[in-house]
Amino acid sequence: MQIHDLGGDAWTVRALSGPVPEQLREPLTAGIPATVPGVVHLDLLAAGLIPDPYDGENEAAVQWIGLTDWEYSRTFDWAGTGEARTQLAADGLDTVATVTLNGVEVGRTANQHRGYRFDIASLLRDGDNELRVTFRSPVEYAREQEAVLGERPHTNHHPYNAIRKTAANFGWDWGPDLATSGIWKALRIESWSGARIASVRPLVALDGSAGRLTAHVALEWAGSDLVDVSLDLEGQVLSASAQPGVAEIVLQLEVPDVELWWPRGHGKQRLYPLTVTVPGQRWESRVGFRDITLDTAPDDAGTPFTIVVNDRPVYAKGVNWIPDDTFLPRITRNSLERSLTDAVEANVNLVRVWGGGIYESEEFYDLCDELGLLVWQDFLLACAAYSEDEPLWSEFEAEAREAVTRLTAHPSLALWNGGNENLVGWVDWGWRPRLAGASWGDRYYTELFPGIVAELAPGTPYSDGSPFGFSKYVHPNDPAHGTVHIWDVWNQVDYTHYRSYRPRFVSEFGFQGPPNWSTLTAVVHDEPLDPFGPQMLVHQKANDGNGKLDRGLGAHLPQPRDIDTWHATTQLNQARAVGYGIDWFRSLFPLNTGAIVWQLNDCWPVVSWAAVDGLGGRKPLWYALRKAYADRLATIQPSSAGVALALHNDSTEPWSAHVVLRRITLDGTELARHETDVLIEARSLERLELVTELLVPADPTEELVVAELSTGERALHYFVEDTKLALRDDALIIETARDGGEVVLRLSCASVVKDIVVHADRVDPEAVTDDSLITVLPGETRELRIRTSAEPEAFTSAPVLRSVNDLTRQHPAGCRARRSRETTTNTTLPVTDPASGVAATASRDDT
Repeated sequence: MQIHDLGGDAWTVRALSGPVPEQLREPLTAGIPATVPGVVHLDLLAAGLIPDPYDGENEAAVQWIGLTDWEYSRTFDWAGTGEARTQLAADGLDTVATVTLNGVEVGRTANQHRGYRFDIASLLRDGDNELRVTFRSPVEYAREQEAVLGERPHTNHHPYNAIRKTAANFGWDWGPDLATSGIWKALRIESWSGARIASVRPLVALDGSAGRLTAHVALEWAGSDLVDVSLDLEGQVLSASAQPGVAEIVLQLEVPDVELWWPRGHGKQRLYPLTVTVPGQRWESRVGFRDITLDTAPDDAGTPFTIVVNDRPVYAKGVNWIPDDTFLPRITRNSLERSLTDAVEANVNLVRVWGGGIYESEEFYDLCDELGLLVWQDFLLACAAYSEDEPLWSEFEAEAREAVTRLTAHPSLALWNGGNENLVGWVDWGWRPRLAGASWGDRYYTELFPGIVAELAPGTPYSDGSPFGFSKYVHPNDPAHGTVHIWDVWNQVDYTHYRSYRPRFVSEFGFQGPPNWSTLTAVVHDEPLDPFGPQMLVHQKANDGNGKLDRGLGAHLPQPRDIDTWHATTQLNQARAVGYGIDWFRSLFPLNTGAIVWQLNDCWPVVSWAAVDGLGGRKPLWYALRKAYADRLATIQPSSAGVALALHNDSTEPWSAHVVLRRITLDGTELARHETDVLIEARSLERLELVTELLVPADPTEELVVAELSTGERALHYFVEDTKLALRDDALIIETARDGGEVVLRLSCASVVKDIVVHADRVDPEAVTDDSLITVLPGETRELRIRTSAEPEAFTSAPVLRSVNDLTRQHPAGCRARRSRETTTNTTLPVTDPASGVAATASRDDT
């Protein structure tokens, strides 16, 4: 095969029609330099013709780009190759494109989520050739298709459900409305003879200690001779001859004493290099031998949702994943590795690729294979009703077949899921009267997608949607059955309401907080900086988001008096809310078998649910995840008998420890004590009921319970909220030192200092802190290390170093008195009492 790469900077892009600003009409009519892979926004930004869309209020200033038709063009030199067949291969066009070569139409596309190939041998000429790719406005096309297909319910204001393009590209409750156009993946000319490998679909199976690889090799033909197809699995070679015209050849190898692939925390990630060749072409990947099943067999408590790998149930410690940048071509293997390392270092073992995003790149799944991260992959439908008519049906089928085929090689791929919140939308969001009998997507979830998975990836579990109860006779968001999304917390009720749930598996829940200070101030420049400033509200996409941040403080923390305390307090409350939920869910094991936090990452700098902000800063929430997702968790929780110390051992070894439980005053005076030994077997939970003398304080504002294990774990229990706790704001003692490239803070106290957070990025945006949310007890010294070249003293006081002690000594004023200027034309959904077994709200946006 001969390949002529058409990527690079030899391209020109120009505007064809649309609301181009007057001052840009001349250069954009003539054309500007463009890069492939890329999108128009990035080309305009590189040319200096638009401001950074992420900055300030610029998002609104560049809306015209998504309303404009664009044309990419370039010339290239060509000389005949002598091969039998020549094709233009487009791995990704965004989205509605017409491709012409030397003035002749080659083909049309209407799906960002699949690749295309066009035969072009008859159109090529020796010497100069001209290639043009014209893109319709995605916003206008979506509106036109909605008129053809019929209006159907969807969230947000663009009809993204009428076009096969990244839904979040049209704006979401955490993402900007920046609809892109462009050649977003590789574009090339391939010339070949004989046979071409169209795809390889490697399936693995286990038989005792042996593994079996069955490779389905799809072939495309340009000749009439036999072709040898060869498979090499780490030196074990098998070859076969394919008859001309055969669409697929199947090669099977047995691997004795196979080494298994395991998710992280359960074993090693053994990967076997796999190569498939035909004359002139080579396909390379890696496979891992593992067996994955999904246990949803009804039990006395309802319907479980347990991921089982190699016959071992896996407790899912998950995060939801969105595209790592709004402008997809900027995502690289390095950026993905940084983000997925954020997941691994937070003790995550599962990543859910959400249905409003994309099928991620090979690099993403390769990294998950290497890191031991299970992947829950949504088909790309989210929060909307979808037409089952043509042309959408055929587009869904084509993209699903391509995606399932491509991803079968990856041992990390654990589950295919029909879509996000579409089933609960049908049941709860008032769709049925509006649809009046029109299709809404049901056959995708119950026929098309499960059929494709069964055909192309047999053995890979499938779920109709998220949430889903695994029966048409139960509410799709019933906590007792399958998966549940919990969004009444955040939207309507306090985060302590998590304890009203006994969910089998939580596939979405979360709480908002602002990005790190340096990230926030990099894009928000209101003077003075204020939660309700105009630029701040551009970077707060949730309906009444700042109002919910305010109300979400409840009795836990006082209302902040200025922007510095607003930032510190709302970040802390986000971390606490999510940690509170995870601790409760884990205390329910084995009834509960996992949770997936919304969300790990951001696609731009924004106030959101993310643990890591849009510039890569780890928020306090990230540290809360690391603690809550530790293999060994100690947490004090309500129990049927009163209050218990719940000890969840999600490790491969038994956990043996001596436990000391004390009731102490804030200054460290011991009032009651109880000691015992515990043994928690691997992958199990034990509850230790607290004795009465630990639970009856003389002064609840001055006392707490401390549970300490000889293995280093600790749990704390307070009798009142922080707003009533008698914390001292002068209790913290700090010693500083420098150790090479790190600042060392040694923290001790005369009285309890609760939840210390060092906002190190306020001093140095590149600074990294090794820990956060630290509570220091009298008589102990804790150490914090900060990787930075800044002076140690810069990290020792507010607004950099904060704790509950200083936040609760502030007097409420300022921020709370401001009224939100956000408006909405939507209406609130009906609320159902969670005690009835059905979640009150299944969507982050309660409208």
